[in-house]
Amino acid sequence: MFPDFTPRPHLVVAAAAPHEKLVATAADHLDAPVPCEDWTVRDLVEHMMTWTPVLAGAGRGTPPEPGTPRAVGDWPAALGAARDDLVAVWSDPASWEGTTTMTSTELPASVVGTMTLCELVLHAWDLERGLGEPVSWDDALLEEVHGALEGLTPMGRGMGAFGPAVHVPPDAPLLDRVVALAGRDPLWTP
Repeated sequence: MFPDFTPRPHLVVAAAAPHEKLVATAADHLDAPVPCEDWTVRDLVEHMMTWTPVLAGAGRGTPPEPGTPRAVGDWPAALGAARDDLVAVWSDPASWEGTTTMTSTELPASVVGTMTLCELVLHAWDLERGLGEPVSWDDALLEEVHGALEGLTPMGRGMGAFGPAVHVPPDAPLLDRVVALAGRDPLWTP
């Protein structure tokens, strides 16, 4: 039922690298639109504030119930601390072993770790588009994320997490192919 993903703990730090700068910029642009349908930067960061601790907890085998945090007060610091925790957890090869849960469904830990890796890249791209702050990753990381998304998107589309793939030419930049596979239009602008 679930794809068998290769553990990729060595990629988590690199995938998360743009987030600190993007979140700092986001604090002054919460009402800007992002490529996620009908969402603003605020909606996206609140989504990240909700699921980052859950994904980190899943890496430990003890996820908390998703909360409903709001982007008020010093939310960039709170999200930064949660992201640092997420990166630390999923950078540990042991977190990719066995099974875990995110809410109530038991999943292979490698599936949740792979989801985490992909989410870090996709949500950074979402913020980059909404904020006009360029981000980049090396092709080796993007190749891994693209391959992972090929395994994740059928299941994710069934759960409503990904839209239909957007057509891009086969020679499109690798980042465009990654986001298009996840249902995002690489040409989207606010």
